[in-house]
Amino acid sequence: MGTRSEEEPGKGFDAFTDLLDYPVYVVTAAAAGARAGCLVGFASQCSISPPRFMVWLSTANRTYRVARDADHLAVHLLPPDHGLAELFGGRTGEEVDKFAAVDWDAGPAGAVLLRAAPAWFVGRVVGRSDGGDHVGFRLAPVAAGRGPRARPMSFREVRDIRAGHPA
Repeated sequence: MGTRSEEEPGKGFDAFTDLLDYPVYVVTAAAAGARAGCLVGFASQCSISPPRFMVWLSTANRTYRVARDADHLAVHLLPPDHGLAELFGGRTGEEVDKFAAVDWDAGPAGAVLLRAAPAWFVGRVVGRSDGGDHVGFRLAPVAAGRGPRARPMSFREVRDIRAGHPA
């Protein structure tokens, strides 16, 4: 029988999460004339009927500050090269205009859509949940698109990217 540590909540949790390999996303937000986007590792479909998807944004991140005022967010799967992941995960919008370095279009409800993404959806923010150092944005999909078939980039493939936002 294995051992369990109940004296320190969370102790050993890394042993569990280190085994996970899930898709990563770029989430973009636009509000009050500002645009922002960041690499997101914490996200998942959270309801089938009605369809809902939850994305968790770090409260230290500029994208979170823009998203607080946004009615809609865009969620993008990433192509298998590191370009978008490096830009949106390794750079901060405090120092660089990420959107000047990529091709993008204005989408439904003013959402920012990255042309290089193999798939995306725009979701209306229907709820928020405080999760500690991240806030979850529950999204109701309003539009989606898909380009050429590509395998989405996973967390293991971006582990080496040093976070661009301030700690």
